[in-house]
Amino acid sequence: MKTIRIFAFCILAFVFLASLLAEFIAPASYATQFRRSPNTLPSQQFPLGTDELGRDRLSRLLYGTRISLLLAPAAALLSTLGAALIGGAAGYWGNWWEKIAVALSDLFLSLPWLFLLLTARAMLPLNVSPLTSVIITFSLLGLLGWGAPARVIRSGAGSLRTSDFVLQARANGCRGRRVFLIQVLPNLKPLLFAQFWISVPTFILAEANLGLLGLGVAEPLPSWGNLLRELENYSAVKANPCLLAPLVLLVIVVSCFQLVLSEKEFSL
Repeated sequence: MKTIRIFAFCILAFVFLASLLAEFIAPASYATQFRRSPNTLPSQQFPLGTDELGRDRLSRLLYGTRISLLLAPAAALLSTLGAALIGGAAGYWGNWWEKIAVALSDLFLSLPWLFLLLTARAMLPLNVSPLTSVIITFSLLGLLGWGAPARVIRSGAGSLRTSDFVLQARANGCRGRRVFLIQVLPNLKPLLFAQFWISVPTFILAEANLGLLGLGVAEPLPSWGNLLRELENYSAVKANPCLLAPLVLLVIVVSCFQLVLSEKEFSL
């Protein structure tokens, strides 16, 4: 199994590197329209064909992969930091702060994840610039995704509250936030890293769902979400199976994340 995980990590590294080098690999810019060649089949000039506006599908796939693989970890980092502060403080201090944190996390977890995102996104302006839509989408993912990690981190912080090194720090005169920041949080790094790694594929799939519904990254910026919207046209998919390339790549990337994660969990 270790060989499979190494292979999965290599695939992730290859996809990530290819997306970073999109300017050098892609045949054209993601927004360039070849108006004489709309909806073309794969060819030497267009390896995956073109869309209805004549934009190269391979270029859009590479740039869209970059957006997802760069900003999903950023959203995961935001949610993990929020979970560390809220869940860690709740587990360490307990009492009324823990009750409030548990109630909030239970509320967020009880609401359907997709409906919560849809509600929050629909309340914001829809006619925004592509860059603003990217920031809004992944900021929402990070701000609304702290509930599940916070519960895990709260449990870990609670177990450290009565540990020997925390009691020794208190005996030496350390109090309150200093013990929490210097003693408790650093010892939660394995939990924080695991929750971060779990959140990345979750946010990738969440953005894909929002994009399918037209509430994700705005055109002309590509993302896995708005690229998958083309699969709604069955006749187009049947005529050009290369339209399945974003779906295949999404499944491969998420599966590789899960394989690498199982290795990380084993090493904690």
